[in-house]
Amino acid sequence: MSKKSGSDLVSNRRARHEYAILETFEAGIALQGTEIKSLRNHGGSLQDAFVMISNGEAWLKNSSIAPYSFGNIHNHEERRDRKLLLHKKEIAKLKRSTEQKGLTVIPLSIYLSKGKAKVKIATAKGKKQYDKRFAIKEREQKRSIERALKG
Repeated sequence: MSKKSGSDLVSNRRARHEYAILETFEAGIALQGTEIKSLRNHGGSLQDAFVMISNGEAWLKNSSIAPYSFGNIHNHEERRDRKLLLHKKEIAKLKRSTEQKGLTVIPLSIYLSKGKAKVKIATAKGKKQYDKRFAIKEREQKRSIERALKG
């Protein structure tokens, strides 16, 4: 099996469209054996996932890691809460930011770094509908300018 380092196993593609990203963090994630095997086969989803801070711990909620196809009776639960491994100062900072109105913590991607699974999380603010339309319009204008310069 080839060793990937830094490449995304699972990414939350809608996150950058739905939210304005303010600050990003790298967190370890506590996984069971079959979960890491399933992630290496790109069997996961961060759609509708979020991070919750409770009792001084960070938890990844509502994320899905597909059951491992070669697993047996000891296979993992698909939508269980997974503990995120962060320093106390980082958890405190995330807790303070979630207490502000309109801010949330969302996962952006799960990737491998030196053989360990990591989650890229971010504090984010939800975009309004007109912000989303403006971003799409701006992107299309950039594309048309690039096309005009090429041709």
